Amino acid sequence: MANFFTLNYNNCNLTVENIHCLNLDYTLDCGQSFRWQKRSDGHWCAVVDGKYRELSQDAPDSITFYNCTEEEFNSFWVHYFDLERNYDEILDCYKKDKYLKEAISAYYGIRVMNQDPWEALCSFIISQNNNIPRIKGIINRLCEAYGDKLPNSEYTFPSAETLAKLEPEDLAPIRAGFRNKYIIDAARKVASGEIDLEAIKKLPLDDAEAELLKIKGVGPKVAQCALLYGCEQVDAFPIDVWVKKIMAELYPKGLPSCTKDTRGIAQQYLFHWRRNNSSHA
Repeated sequence: MANFFTLNYNNCNLTVENIHCLNLDYTLDCGQSFRWQKRSDGHWCAVVDGKYRELSQDAPDSITFYNCTEEEFNSFWVHYFDLERNYDEILDCYKKDKYLKEAISAYYGIRVMNQDPWEALCSFIISQNNNIPRIKGIINRLCEAYGDKLPNSEYTFPSAETLAKLEPEDLAPIRAGFRNKYIIDAARKVASGEIDLEAIKKLPLDDAEAELLKIKGVGPKVAQCALLYGCEQVDAFPIDVWVKKIMAELYPKGLPSCTKDTRGIAQQYLFHWRRNNSSHA
């Protein structure tokens, strides 16, 4: 699918046209990632995979990747935004269901990103019983304290190996509370290889979840989030307060068959739609 993109390189920036079903505002601000920030000029910025990244959406099917080469687009961004997956085909199938059709109509362009598995796991451990502004604050403090400083004074996400050397009390300055001990346990299990996040990507979903449940403080919701957003398991189905309401009120017998094998994508549309339209019955 990447071969059909139109790439225009100008002054170190790459504008990519013919990108189907990718809305940066919806995708980067729908609860699946916590480091992206939108500037006043409309550009989205974050440190991703150890590098400061900047993007802007010029039209529905056109995105500019700043300080980006064609090789980097093909080797990193195509995978990060899952651009080889035919979302239009998936969403056309979903439209057989009236609620999914409404969610897609309202928020067309959400994609589930393929994030770094360790960052996704750690971030969703932090997300437990938390709100998004506070989650972002904790993650920013964690990065500033233990990540690598970049030339523009941004910080990388600290590796599992770095955090594995710490004790829970060392994390007191990030103000994550009871989650500190869970972060350290996860870091130690990942750093030692006891939890192999790359191998988990290839496991059946139930087996992959069972592996993550070995980490202290990781329950089904955190495990499913880590699997969906960091381990390329698009059938993972995180259930939070909003999704519980959706299932109870709209799908008491379960999701429709059109979501088979891609429930995580359906969940993201339903979650964002319901969270932003909470009066819908």
